[in-house]
Amino acid sequence: MHLQIENNFSNSLPADTIETNETRQVFNACFSYVNPRIPSNPKLIHASKEVAKLLDISNEEVASEAFLNFFSGKELIPNSRPYSMNYAGHQFGNWAGQLGDGRAIILAEIKAKNAIYALQLKGAGSTPYSRRGDGLAVLRSSIREHLCSEAMFHLGVPTTRSLSLVVTGDPVLRDMLYDGNPEHEKGAVVCRVAPSFIRFGNFELFAAHNDIKTLQQLTDFTIDNYYPEITSTGATKYLDFFKAVADKTCEMIVHWQRVGFVHGVMNTDNMSILGLTIDYGPYGWLEDYNFNWTPNTTDSEHRRYRFENQPSIAQWNLYHLANALYPLIKEAKPLEKILADFKKSYDFKYVQMMKSKLGLQVEHKDDEKLISSLEKVMQLSETDMTLFFRELGRVKKDATAGNALATINEAFYKPEEIKKDIIKSWGRWFEKYLTRLNTELISDADRKAAMDLVNPKYVLRNYMAQQAIDAANGEDYSILNELHELLKNPYSEQPEYSKWYAKRPDWARDKIGCSKLSCSS
Repeated sequence: MHLQIENNFSNSLPADTIETNETRQVFNACFSYVNPRIPSNPKLIHASKEVAKLLDISNEEVASEAFLNFFSGKELIPNSRPYSMNYAGHQFGNWAGQLGDGRAIILAEIKAKNAIYALQLKGAGSTPYSRRGDGLAVLRSSIREHLCSEAMFHLGVPTTRSLSLVVTGDPVLRDMLYDGNPEHEKGAVVCRVAPSFIRFGNFELFAAHNDIKTLQQLTDFTIDNYYPEITSTGATKYLDFFKAVADKTCEMIVHWQRVGFVHGVMNTDNMSILGLTIDYGPYGWLEDYNFNWTPNTTDSEHRRYRFENQPSIAQWNLYHLANALYPLIKEAKPLEKILADFKKSYDFKYVQMMKSKLGLQVEHKDDEKLISSLEKVMQLSETDMTLFFRELGRVKKDATAGNALATINEAFYKPEEIKKDIIKSWGRWFEKYLTRLNTELISDADRKAAMDLVNPKYVLRNYMAQQAIDAANGEDYSILNELHELLKNPYSEQPEYSKWYAKRPDWARDKIGCSKLSCSS
């Protein structure tokens, strides 16, 4: 297997001068060289042939011993020199200082199909940034990352990708809920793929150290390689860069809200400079349409990263990126304007996105009120987000409010609650919706087809991922394989997979891994 090495990042930016793999503070360097830990008995349990094809890796090569050895960390790719990135960040609203790739190692950047991709192993051992950790990952979290990366891509959400999932043969000790009960779990390694894994925190680090030289080197490198459309010079160049990052971040967040994705840990070190969803940890998908929900048990008290708060957290994170870039711009007002414009842009795009989910194309002055009232009525009783919007496409223009309500009845978790004031609220909303629907020129069939392109039938609900995990712990990978195939076509009917088009089952309501997740992986 031949991979064309193009290590732009490590060839262009300053490296850590100390090459011993020990936890430490690293200064004036964008990365540290480090080799993956050699696993004792690696076994490939899944690979994305689609991602492999993107990287010019054939099906035969995926099945080869070289593929297993490279993407488990057992052997180095010829002519490569692995490294881990140095960055800082704000975690849960507080400055955390240096963080870095504590359990991620970039094997290499490669060129394939005239594009550059970074290949990063997650869970391949300790690095100078591992702090008190071991740099390893468990099968549980690795399955979740592998499946979700590809699920998000096929939903049309900007994301990193996942090439492969390998069990290492080595046990890993984890306290899953931080309750003082650690247990050994199966170790695993995922190979993540992206044009770059640069984060907001990379820039924050050098600004915090007042290392303006390295900050400018990193920013120029990022613009030259990932924002080539920026041709301005001086401070304007860095303003244009910040504006481009803000725009990409806005697009990503709108997609998250569209499909009901909750990242769970939107720290600045988990924000991609390319506007990609990155670091799939304690994420989750809205089951019932609950604006206050977060899957992360670490965040259960303050719910900083709850579904409703994701847009404002993105803006808060951009504010800290702006602070990091300020030494290159030296003027606050234009940065403040970009931050204010982010809010305006998001608000506009959110309304347009919600209109598309409702099948509304004609402009109407009361659409925002219609959307707002729907969001309120959906939270009167547990209403499954995915099922509601998918079934809403079946409502006909000539339906009555009662007929329309019956059409989406399957979305209610507690249908016995849909009575008295709640049923009246639903009736009032559907009357307004049906009136609005009849101002549309599009036919029922064409409207449903358009709605089905933005309202997925299948998302990676936590209970689905947990079933794959439970089976995989017994070396049964059939559910993992099935879900990977299913989620390639989330907007298609796929009747052969109809069992997955269902509300969260009662047994999953409070099950660990289905409703409660932690950063422990």
